[in-house]
Amino acid sequence: MAGSAAASSRSASQVYEIYNSMEYGPVPEGTGAAQTADRPKVPRTRAATWSHRETLDFLALWGEEGIQAQLNRCHRNADVYQWISERMAEKGYFRDEDQCRTKGKDLKKSYKQAKLQDGIARQRCRFFHELDAILGTGSSNPGGGSNNAAPWCQVVIKEESDPELDPDQDLQEDEYAWTQVSVTDGSDLDPQGEPSSSVAAAAAVAAAATAASSSSSSQTFGGLLHHEDVVAPILHHHHHHHAPGGIIKEEKSPVREEPSLHGGGVGGPYLYAQEDAHVETPGGDIIRSGAMEEPLLRQEARVHLEAPWRPGLNRRAFPRPRTLLSTREKLAQLRSRRKRPRDDKFDELVRDIRTHFREREKLFQGLWEEEKAQREKDRRLWTAEMDWIRQMWAKSQKEREAAGEEREKNGPRQVKEENWNQDLCKEVEGEPLKEASVQEPLLLKAWLESHGRSFGHFINGQWLKPEGRETYATKNPTTGEVLATTLQGNGEDVNTVVDVAAKAFESWSQLPGHVRARHLYNVTRTIQKHQRLLSLLESLDSGKLAREARDADLPLVVRHFYHHAGWAQLMEVEMKGWKPLGVVAALIPRNFPLLTLAWKVCPALAMGNTVVLKPASSTRLTALLLAEVCAQAGLPPGVLNVVTGDQGLGESLAAHTGIDKVAFAGCSEAGRSLRRATAGTGKKLSLQLGGKSPFIVFDSADLDSAVDGLVDAIWLNRGQVHSIGTLLLLQESIVKDFIQRLKRRMGQLRVGDSLDKAVDLGALADEKQRDTIESLVAEARAEGAEIFQAWASLPSSRLFYPPTLITGVYTTSRCVREEIFGPVLVSLTFRTAKEAVALGNSTPYGLVASVWTETLPLALEVARSLQVGTVWINGHNMLDAASAFGGCKESGYGRDGGKEGLYEYVRPNWDSRPHLSAMDVNYKTFATSQGVELPPVLGENRVAHSITSDPEGNVPSVDRTYKLYYGGAQKRPDSMSSRAVLDHSGKIMAYVADGSIKDIRNAVEAAHKAAPGWAKQTAHVRSQILYYLAENLELRRTEVASRLEALTGAGGKVALREVDLSVQRLFYWAAYCDKYGGAVQETSLYGASLLFREPLGVVGIACPNEQPLLGFVSLLAPAVIRGNSVVIIPSEWYPLPALDFYQILDTSDVPGGVVNIISGNRDHLSRGLAEHQDVQAVWYFGSKEGSALVEWASAGNLKRTWVNYGTERRCWNELQEGAGEEFLYQATQCKSVWMPMGDIFAN
Repeated sequence: MAGSAAASSRSASQVYEIYNSMEYGPVPEGTGAAQTADRPKVPRTRAATWSHRETLDFLALWGEEGIQAQLNRCHRNADVYQWISERMAEKGYFRDEDQCRTKGKDLKKSYKQAKLQDGIARQRCRFFHELDAILGTGSSNPGGGSNNAAPWCQVVIKEESDPELDPDQDLQEDEYAWTQVSVTDGSDLDPQGEPSSSVAAAAAVAAAATAASSSSSSQTFGGLLHHEDVVAPILHHHHHHHAPGGIIKEEKSPVREEPSLHGGGVGGPYLYAQEDAHVETPGGDIIRSGAMEEPLLRQEARVHLEAPWRPGLNRRAFPRPRTLLSTREKLAQLRSRRKRPRDDKFDELVRDIRTHFREREKLFQGLWEEEKAQREKDRRLWTAEMDWIRQMWAKSQKEREAAGEEREKNGPRQVKEENWNQDLCKEVEGEPLKEASVQEPLLLKAWLESHGRSFGHFINGQWLKPEGRETYATKNPTTGEVLATTLQGNGEDVNTVVDVAAKAFESWSQLPGHVRARHLYNVTRTIQKHQRLLSLLESLDSGKLAREARDADLPLVVRHFYHHAGWAQLMEVEMKGWKPLGVVAALIPRNFPLLTLAWKVCPALAMGNTVVLKPASSTRLTALLLAEVCAQAGLPPGVLNVVTGDQGLGESLAAHTGIDKVAFAGCSEAGRSLRRATAGTGKKLSLQLGGKSPFIVFDSADLDSAVDGLVDAIWLNRGQVHSIGTLLLLQESIVKDFIQRLKRRMGQLRVGDSLDKAVDLGALADEKQRDTIESLVAEARAEGAEIFQAWASLPSSRLFYPPTLITGVYTTSRCVREEIFGPVLVSLTFRTAKEAVALGNSTPYGLVASVWTETLPLALEVARSLQVGTVWINGHNMLDAASAFGGCKESGYGRDGGKEGLYEYVRPNWDSRPHLSAMDVNYKTFATSQGVELPPVLGENRVAHSITSDPEGNVPSVDRTYKLYYGGAQKRPDSMSSRAVLDHSGKIMAYVADGSIKDIRNAVEAAHKAAPGWAKQTAHVRSQILYYLAENLELRRTEVASRLEALTGAGGKVALREVDLSVQRLFYWAAYCDKYGGAVQETSLYGASLLFREPLGVVGIACPNEQPLLGFVSLLAPAVIRGNSVVIIPSEWYPLPALDFYQILDTSDVPGGVVNIISGNRDHLSRGLAEHQDVQAVWYFGSKEGSALVEWASAGNLKRTWVNYGTERRCWNELQEGAGEEFLYQATQCKSVWMPMGDIFAN
C-alpha cells in the first residue's frame, strides 16, 4: 500500500522525467515538455510491421492494382515494378528503377513477415484500417457521432484467417484482438531518416499526468500500481514500453462494433477498447493509467496478462483504443516535421487515388443494382414460361381424355416427329419466337403420351407386355415427376428374349458384311432425324444436362454407328480369321445410358452378333426409344432386343446358358459379382468399371486452361462419370494460385434444372447416392481435411449437391482411395514428376488420366508411365469411335471403340464355345493343398540310373536334381518336398521340386523386380534375346528330343519335330517384337491420338500336358516379347523339358526374374497365381474345374484371364492355333494418348 500511495502522489514533472528517460526521442515543442538530447547510438533493427509512412508509400506506389493484389494475396514483383514505374512517370514523383525495385522488395518482405506472425485476416485488417485512415473515408469523434468505414474494411474483418499461417486459430473471429510484438535493442520503431512517431504520445503523457496529480485511486496487483483516474496518456497512438533488453511495440487491431458497449454508435464500424499505458519509473514501479469512460473500460485478469504468446515473449493485450482521428493526426505531425521533396505531387497522387476509389464504389453499386434487377426479370420470365408449359400440358391431357383415344398396348410404334411438330406449332402460332424452345418438352411429352406412359419389353421388333409383371416408375431426378412406368422382367422373360436373339443370330450372322453395313447406316440416319427427341429423353431420364446430351452424347452416338458400319463392311478383310460369338448380353449403367449403349451395341452388331440389352433400373426410356428407332430404320426383328427389370434380371440374363458374351459397364463390386457368376461357363466377359482418375497439373501448364479443363472433367454429368478426373494432383509451386483460381471458378457454377441451358450441374440420380457422398465428405472433414463447397446457387431439392473441393487429406483416406461418383474433387500435392506418377498409380483403379503441361517430352513420359487405359494431354474427356477406350487393374478389361473393341465380340474361326453349365465346385476348398498323388519313393519303381564309361563298368552316373527357377537362380522349394515324374509307361523317370504358394509369392516378387527394366528394353534387344534362345535350343536339339521321346513315348521323328517347331516358334515371336507396338488412331480430333500396346505386367501361365516343350514355348514367347515378366507352371505330367530349359535361359542373356519356372501341382499353383493381388493376368490350359477356379479367384483384383475350359481342341502344331493373333491380343493392353493441337490453326 505504501508503494501505491507513493505512486499516486507523483507529480506531473516526475511523469515528464519518466517519459524523457524512455528512448523515444525528444518531446515535441508546444507540449510543455523539456527538450532532450539526441537519441543514443544503439543498434537498430527494423520492426516486423509497417510504419504509417511505409503504408502511405505503399498506397502511392502500388495504388489500386496493389490493393487488389493484397485482396488476392498475390505478390508478383514484375507487376509491382511495372506499375510503380508507370505511376511515377505520370505524377512526376520519380524514382529510378533500382529504387523502385528495392522499395517493392522491402514492402513485400515486411508484408510477408507480418503475415507469418499474425495471420492473413489480422494483418489485412490492420492494413485496410490504416488505408481507411489515410483516404479519409471515416472520422473518429471521441465524444460521439458515427464513423462510416470503407466497405472493404468491413469485408476484410469478416474473413476467416488462414489456418496455415495464423498461429491463433482457436481465437474466435468475433473475439479476436491481435497484438503484434517486436523487440529491438533500445531503438525506436520508426524507419531510419524519419521523425519520431511518439511526439503526440509525449503530449498525451503530459496531459494525463496533470489530470492524475489531483486525485486518484491506486490498486496494487502483484507489485504493479494502477491508477484508475488517470486519463489515457497515449490514447490515439502506438504504445511503447521500456523493458529490460529493449523496447516492445504492441498494437491492437479493431474489433467489431457492439452497441451494448458504446450505446450511441461511437467509433463507427470499429470499436476500440481503451488501453492502459504502463510507465516504468526509475525506481522500478509501474504506473497504470485507466480511461475515464467507465463503460468502455475492459479489465483483464492477471492470468491473461501473463499468458505466453510465443516462446520468449509474453502476450499482453491492452484494452486502450487507437482511433482513426489520432492516426491522421500522427501522420500530419510526421509530415509537418519533415517533408520529403515533391510532397505536393505526392499529396495530389493520394487525392487522385481517393477520388478514384470513391468513383469505383459508386460504379460498382450501380452495376450491382442493375444485376439485381436483371436477375429478378429473368426469374419472372422463367416463372411465366413454366406456368405456360403446365397450362399446355394440362390442356393436352384434357383434350385426350375428352376425345377418348384408344392407345395400343402391343405392336410397333413409329416415331413421327414431323407430324408432332406440326400439331404442336398450331398451339403457339402467332406467339413470339422466344417461346420456340418450349416445344422441346412438349415433343417428348407427345412421345410418352403416344405410349400411354407405360412401356413393356421390346422383343423381336415389337412391344411385349406379359401379364402379371410388376411395374417400375421412372422419374425425373430433377423434379421427382413420374415420366412413365416400365415392367419388371423375370426369368420367363429372359428365356423368351434369349431364344428370339439366338434364332435371329442364325440369319444375321450369315448376312454379307455389306448388308449389315447398310442396316447400321440406316439406323444412323434415323437417329439423326430424331436426335432432338433422344437428347431430351436422355436428359429427363438420367438427370444429365440437356446441353451435354445434345452437344456431346448424341454426336458421339451417331459417330459410333457410322464408324462401325464401316467395320461391318470391312470385316471380311480386316477380321479375316475371326467369327461372331453369338448372343451378346449388354448391361448398361445409369450415368451414360445412351452413349454406353452405342459402345456395346455397335461393334456387336457390326461383327454379326445379336444383342439383348438390359438398361439400368432408373434409366430405361432411352434404350426403349432407340430400339423403336432401330425398328423404324428396318433393322431385322430379334437383332436388338430390350428387356427391363431390376439387378436380379441382369444376373439372370448373364447366367443364362444361351448367352455367349456379357458386356458390362458399372461399378467395381458389381463387376466382381458378375465375374464370379460367369466363372467356368465359357462366356466371354468384358468389364468397364469405376475409376479414380488422376488430373496432374505441372508448374509448366497453362493454369487458366487447366482450371477450365478441370471443371469440365470433374463436374461433367454431376460428377457421375467413371472417367472424370476426381483426383487432382498439383505441383507444390502452383498449389495456392491454382486452388484460388479453382475456387473462384467453382463459385461461378450454376446448379439447377437439367433442361436449363445455362446450368452447369444437374441433380443426382437418387437420395442413396447423395447419402453416400455426404458420408465420404463428412469422414474427410473428421480426418482434418479442408472442405470447400459452392452453396450459392444450390436449389432446395435434396437431390442437388454442391460442387465440393477437399484438400489437406492423406493418401490413405477413403475419399482418395475410393470412387465418390459425385461432384466432389480431392486434391493432393507432389514435388517431382516421379512422385506424381507414383501418386497416380497408387489407386487400385486404372481407367483414365490427364496431364497438363506445355512440355511435350514430360507429358509423353508421364503418359507412358501411368497405369491407365487412356491419357489426355492438356485436355479431358475427349472420346471418339475410332479410339480404344477402357481400363486396367480394377477398372476392368476390354476396349470399346476402334479395331481393338472388335476383338471383344469375335472368336477365332477354328474355335467354338463350350456350352458348360455351372459346375458344382467348392471354390473355397478346391486345390488348396499340393495333393501329391504318389509317395516320394516307391520300392518297386526306382529311378533308373545310367552307368558311366568306367573301365570296370560299375560306377553310376551323378544324380540330377531338378529345382525351381526364379529370380535368375535355381531355388529349393519352400516345402522341401519333391514329386515323382512318370514316363509314358508309368515308371518314375525323375523327381522334381514340389512348389507351394510361398514359392509362387517369391517368384511373383522376383518378376515384379524385373518387370520395369524388361518393359523398358527396346524391342530390338528383346528380339535378340529370343533369337539367342532359339540358337541355344538348336544346339541341344538331339538331347532335348531324346528326353521327349523317353518321357512321352513319342517316336524319334515326332520328338525332333516338336523341337524344330519350338525353335521356329521362337523365331516367329522374335520377329513380332518390333511390329506390334501401336498405331495412330484417326479420330475427329485436330491433333494426334496414339495407340500404344503395352505389357500387362506379371503374367501367370499354366501350361498344358500335351506337347510339353512346344506348349511351353508357345505360351512363354508371346508374353515375354511384349515386355511382360512371367511366372510359368510347366506341364504337370511332363515338366522335365521346361526344367531343362532354364539352362538355356542362363546362357541366352535373359535377365533374372523375367522368366520364373515353378513346378508342382498345376491347380494348386494356379490358385495362388489367380488369388495374388499383384499378378495382372493368368493364362490357364488345364482342366475345366481349374479353369473355373482361375476365373472365380481372379475377381479379387479383376485380373484378365485366358482359359481353355478343359477342352483339348487346340493343336499347338498349327500356326493359327498355336501362334495366332489371339496370343498378341492376350499379351498386351491398349493405351490411347490424346494430344490436341491448335497453336497455328484453330482446333
